Amino acid sequence: MTEVSTPETTDITGRTISVLGGTGDQGRGLARRFALAGHTVYLGSRSAERAEKAARELVEAESAAIDVRGLDNASAAAEGDIVIVAVPWDGHRELLESLAGPLAGKLVVDCVNPLGFDKRGPFALDVPEGSAAEQAAAVLPDSTVTAAFHHVSAVILLDPEVETVDLDVLVLGEDRAATDTVRALAELIPGVRGVFGGRLRNAHQVEALTANLIAVNRRYKTHAGIRITGL
Repeated sequence: MTEVSTPETTDITGRTISVLGGTGDQGRGLARRFALAGHTVYLGSRSAERAEKAARELVEAESAAIDVRGLDNASAAAEGDIVIVAVPWDGHRELLESLAGPLAGKLVVDCVNPLGFDKRGPFALDVPEGSAAEQAAAVLPDSTVTAAFHHVSAVILLDPEVETVDLDVLVLGEDRAATDTVRALAELIPGVRGVFGGRLRNAHQVEALTANLIAVNRRYKTHAGIRITGL
């Protein structure tokens, strides 16, 4: 695999990371990997008590010392230098509208996939703004919104037996420095490569591709990801 270098000017050492919806599988999985990389991570939840319990369980499960703390969503949004949105699609707009204040000036990473499920399987939902990431940008005008981590298996992220994750993370956004920062964030996970995937207007097809991956995983009983060739 060819290396796609992260710019030398992108240094996220010491940056704190918050995960809204951090008690869900994906949120906890990302939090675990970033904490193992040496960052302080705040798990956000509607319930501070539930977040504290999830954080405590993550810390207790690791043999190495990690720093994961549980807070309510508003407090987590205020604490993080980088804030990842990993909430269910149904509550996406409402939560972000309520947090526009504490998220002002923050780098926000939206990884929400607007999906529906019926007897025929998963499918992408129509979003008035075009995508979850574009909706986030619309309701957070004072934040720098990017999109990433849509195709990361929570099962793999949480599995202590999996040290290296075979995956490319597509990063989308309008601000070059912000997307470089999120690429560097992705590469905190051993084996992961952050790849610029275009502007936010291209987020719809990235989010929608998750439905295809779920179908692949169900059919082949695996946890498939994606790799971009030729880089």
